[in-house]
Amino acid sequence: MSQILSIVLSCLVSSAVGGVLAYLAARREKSAKRDKALGEGVRSLLRNQLIEYHEKYTERGYCPIYVKESARHSYEAYHELGGNGVITKLYEDIMALPEEEPPRGARERGMAQGAEMARKFS
Repeated sequence: MSQILSIVLSCLVSSAVGGVLAYLAARREKSAKRDKALGEGVRSLLRNQLIEYHEKYTERGYCPIYVKESARHSYEAYHELGGNGVITKLYEDIMALPEEEPPRGARERGMAQGAEMARKFS
């Protein structure tokens, strides 16, 4: 009788351990999927932020130092999260901009000169 009880108890313990392990594996898989989705979402937001910085500050012709610092942090995090090199060019453009606004009229003169050169070559 004690042998039968031992066998039954052994089967119950094995089943319970197997059930707990299956539960933990399923929970880990769900957590991994959630972490992946969060990482992709954050990467997308960082990418969007860098694109917005590029559009805004290349249009202005300068980029304040505090924005460059924010862009650097966003760019580093973007790549750490698996971002590809597409954003690298935009980031380099941002970092190459002067940090102070050009004197009044200088930007307009530069734009006019660029338009004039474009007319010459068209």
